[in-house]
Amino acid sequence: MQSSNHRLRDIEQHHPLLSAGADVETGGLAAGVIVGGPHVGHAAGNRTLWFIHDGCGMVCATMTWFLVLYAEFVVNFVMLLPSKSFWYSLLNGAAFNSLAVLALASHLRAMLTDPVRILRRVTEGRIENGAVPKGNATKEYMESLQLKPGEVIYKCPKCCSIKPERAHHCSICKRCIRKMDHHCPWVNNCVGEKNQRFFVLFTMYIALISAHALGLSGMHFFTCIKAQWNECSNFSPGVSVLLLIFLCLEAILFLTFTAVMFGTQIHSICNDETEIERLKNEKPTWERHMRWDGMKAVFGGPPSLLWCNPFTGLRLRRLLLLTHSRRGGSEFSV
Repeated sequence: MQSSNHRLRDIEQHHPLLSAGADVETGGLAAGVIVGGPHVGHAAGNRTLWFIHDGCGMVCATMTWFLVLYAEFVVNFVMLLPSKSFWYSLLNGAAFNSLAVLALASHLRAMLTDPVRILRRVTEGRIENGAVPKGNATKEYMESLQLKPGEVIYKCPKCCSIKPERAHHCSICKRCIRKMDHHCPWVNNCVGEKNQRFFVLFTMYIALISAHALGLSGMHFFTCIKAQWNECSNFSPGVSVLLLIFLCLEAILFLTFTAVMFGTQIHSICNDETEIERLKNEKPTWERHMRWDGMKAVFGGPPSLLWCNPFTGLRLRRLLLLTHSRRGGSEFSV
């Protein structure tokens, strides 16, 4: 597509023309119920509840919840409740269950948050969208941008969208994701600019409950062997051993995976470089946020305990609006 006012190129590269200056988060694409491709979003006002319809991702996300709930069952009903020490059970139960709730909440926020933040920049009197819906690269839309003669913007040939700077196309989400790090089947979503914080919290809390479960299992084995499994558990010794062995294997596997992923994510954030950009060895054309600036850009604001809170920004009124729109809201396709 080409006119006298602008040129549109079908390539996989990016151009700083559509990069974000002053970022304003709008959180969604439109109002109502958004349906199309492999994803579905329920929006209230300008907020969108995002969900990817990918079979592998939904299976992995379900397995994640099952394994966390299995760990909850073994820790609470096999190890803590039968314990004769009230304070040991109370303190460890409060710590483990709190971390598990935070892990599952982080998982939900990472899975149900649109990874693309809508970016707007006012340049010479016009507003540009940094991350836009797929299929918007039409002749009419190009003309509405009022580009200068000779200005070049880029279109993704896969989703037919204007391609902003630092955006990559995800073959599973079927759209371009700005600052896409990778697509994670365990959260059934892309890890992008808007939900990277929740993914980092998810890996951190899973690593913590895995380490805690390993410690509790070791203490329980030592105590039960010393007492010859007498009144050590409400289950038979054979069942208890099988449950504990499976929990230990699960904890070792997830601790290793999430600890490595957590360290990789923190390293990428501090260097303001996504995993895709690192693998493709892309030279930065943007001003990098280094170390704490990168952390503040992802987690929002100066360092505080709110960085560890996956419920930040979640309001009851917004949830009610989402529920209302899901029941009786208008529907349209994009």
